[in-house]
This record gives sequence, structure tokens and C-alpha cells, in this order.
Amino acid sequence: MESIKNKLALITGATAGIGKACATIFAQNGANLILLARRENLLNELQQRLQSEFGVRVITLVCDIRNSSEVKKSFSSLSEEDKKIDILINNAGMARGIDKLQDGLVENWDEMIDTNLKGLLYITHEVLPYMIAFKKETAHIINLGSTAGHEVYPGGNVYCATKFAVKAITKSLRMELLEHQIKVSTVDPGMVETDFSYVRFPDDSTKAKNVYSGITPLVAEDIAEAILFCATRPKHANINELVITPTAQASSNFLVRK
Repeated sequence: MESIKNKLALITGATAGIGKACATIFAQNGANLILLARRENLLNELQQRLQSEFGVRVITLVCDIRNSSEVKKSFSSLSEEDKKIDILINNAGMARGIDKLQDGLVENWDEMIDTNLKGLLYITHEVLPYMIAFKKETAHIINLGSTAGHEVYPGGNVYCATKFAVKAITKSLRMELLEHQIKVSTVDPGMVETDFSYVRFPDDSTKAKNVYSGITPLVAEDIAEAILFCATRPKHANINELVITPTAQASSNFLVRK
């Protein structure tokens, strides 16, 4: 097991769900953090708690990852030393609606593509030159994918497409960065009970809650532990792809409810 103590990890979408759970478990294991999210008040609360509880250094970046100029500006605000990131966790992601294509809203498509795909590209594009220059053979990029990046389901057309794209980018990056020995992993969860469904169905909280009815879903901490596992493998070992589902779920389309 490789220690992450005193390593610097950048986590996107850090104020809720899996991102927040990652920030907590990485701080607990001694990593210093750069937390990126849109909600400044939640970032500040999380920063204060992690610094107080674990004695690590926490930097916050208030940024909408969908906006390339904001990402560039936020990253450029870091000191040159803090740009030398050891671990990048591309966690920010979301779904909006579950409509058939002919009924879909273009604004929902744009939001998913801009967040899940372009946001990942924007931040990785900023971080990579520093990883290559300063962190060869120690750096690690961990992308949050989904079982939706392995198989589609009705109404998941655009969301699934973005997660298939994350899988493709991850595989390409692994090949491109092989000469630098930079690790690239994807962690692909099934049903995780976070705010995900409430974001997907913002006008129907009952529908959002019923997504998880009758099963014991995964929780954010389950996925954070899986991400930590990837980040702490020995130098010679890389977890290329880790798929994790609730015991009650066999695939995106097949689960058993009590």
C-alpha cells in the first residue's frame, strides 16, 4: 500500500456526495487538498472542518467547471508549487432528466455534456502539463465514470453517452501517458444514494427518492474508499477500471427490489 500522506490531491465537485466523501477520506489519510466546486459557502465549511479535524492543508477554488475560462483562471490563481498536483480526482458530474431523445431538452443535454465531459477535459488539460513536468512516475488521474459508461438504458441516451466518453478518454489518456508512467484509472459506480437523483429530477422529489426504494444502495463513502484504494496501490500496480454496484444490482438495467 502506497501512502498518500503529504501528497496533493485536486478534487472536483468537492462539496457534496462522492466528492465530499473523497475529500474527507483523503484528508483522514494525510493528503493535502485542492477542493473545486461552485458553492463558496460549502467549500469554506468543508475547508475549515478538514483542516481542524485532520491538520491538513486545504485550498479552495470557487469555479464552474463547465466554463473553460473560469477553470483556466482558477487554476492560474494557484501558486506554482500548488499546481504540481499528485492526484487528480475528476468527480464532478450529473444527470438531468430521463427523457427519450425526441422528448429531451437541449438545455439538459448541454448541462450534462458540459459538466461530465467538457469539465473533465478542461481541468485535466490544465493539470497535465505540471504532472508531466514535475510528477512523472508518481502522478495519478482518477476519473469517476459509471456503469452507464458500460451499458445504456432507456432515457439515459445523453448521460450514458457522456460516461462512455469518460471511459474512452480514460483509455486514451492511459496510452498517451504511458511514457511518463502516470497512472490513469476509472471508478465506475452503479446506484449510489447521494443528491444525484434529486439533481436528475429537481421537480419531483418523490421520483428521486423512489430510485433507491426497495434496495440497499451504495453510499458516497463506498465509492470514496474505492477511489482511495486505487490511489494507494504500489507504484508498479495500476487499477485501470473498477466497477462497483450494490449487491442488489447486476447491471444498469437489472436489479432486484424487495
